Amino acid sequence: MFKSIEHIGILARDSAALAKWYRETLGWAVVLDNKETPPAFFLATKDSSMVEIIPCKKAYPETTPALNDPGLRHLAIAVDDFDKAYAVLQAKKVNFMEPPKEGAGGAKVVFFRDPEGNILHLIYRPTPLYKP
Repeated sequence: MFKSIEHIGILARDSAALAKWYRETLGWAVVLDNKETPPAFFLATKDSSMVEIIPCKKAYPETTPALNDPGLRHLAIAVDDFDKAYAVLQAKKVNFMEPPKEGAGGAKVVFFRDPEGNILHLIYRPTPLYKP
């Protein structure tokens, strides 16, 4: 009945610029552009998970969230080659929050922000936490 998470939504000050960043920085494909002003977009990852970029029509907070603030806090992006993905993001001048860290079981993680301050992180796990 409840199969999977189809997409998450991100409110954006500039939805077109943020969608372009996700497309150019992470290589995600725009699968829907509603062509409105301002536009909303759906971008798909290589496994068909999606992010919806929605124009924010209210005043935006002046501060960006910290990792330990309440609420939905980050979007984890799985990679199969951490060092290569990290190098690609470094070359694209991504705003890293801290240096990469090693986790349990050989995992590697690094946190970074998109241009609007949303927190993302790369995650590499040699063995998945869960296999259906």
